[in-house]
Amino acid sequence: MGAIYFRAKAQVVDTESGCVLAITTGLASGLALIIAIGAQNAFVLRQGVSRQHVLPIVLFCAVADAALIGAGILGLGAVIESVPGLLLVLRYAGAAYLIWFGIGSVKRALNPDILEHGQASAMTLLKAMGTVAALTFLNPHVYIDTVILLGSIGNQFEADRWFFWLGASVGSFLWFFSLGYLSRLLTRFTSSVKFWRVLDSAIALVVFSIAGYLILGA
Repeated sequence: MGAIYFRAKAQVVDTESGCVLAITTGLASGLALIIAIGAQNAFVLRQGVSRQHVLPIVLFCAVADAALIGAGILGLGAVIESVPGLLLVLRYAGAAYLIWFGIGSVKRALNPDILEHGQASAMTLLKAMGTVAALTFLNPHVYIDTVILLGSIGNQFEADRWFFWLGASVGSFLWFFSLGYLSRLLTRFTSSVKFWRVLDSAIALVVFSIAGYLILGA
């Protein structure tokens, strides 16, 4: 009886260790891929600073990441890789949208009349959600990073793969909520037109760089 008890206890410990390893690996992997300068993060930062629709935007980003990672674990990555030209279409569609988005940032940076009393021009909830959805799903790298890469890493954990998903999803929620709400610490600068010009110029530089990267196929 004693031997059976200790074997059972060892199995429980091994199971718990596997779950913890899967969660921590998922958390670290998710954060490593999410915390990067990109169009989506730049948009979340701008909305956070201007305090416009922050909750629905960060919630959308985090839930989208969780759904895409889950889809990757379920095997969507293999489906995407098996469809010739799909990522290429997404590449050019994403580049076109980023160029359009960047032009809008340049206009705001160059034309102080677009700003109202030094504050960011208002954006409706519908437009904000449409923008963040486009920045998320028209980016081919989101499928490479979340669906293909994280999905394949998660499946390495086999029975514990959904604990990996949990860790990666928690990382996404932590990042986007932190970015959206901690960026409010910059609001003391928002009364300055110069601040918005610098921020929009930086956003334009980021999105144009990503668009060029997508077009050149680097």
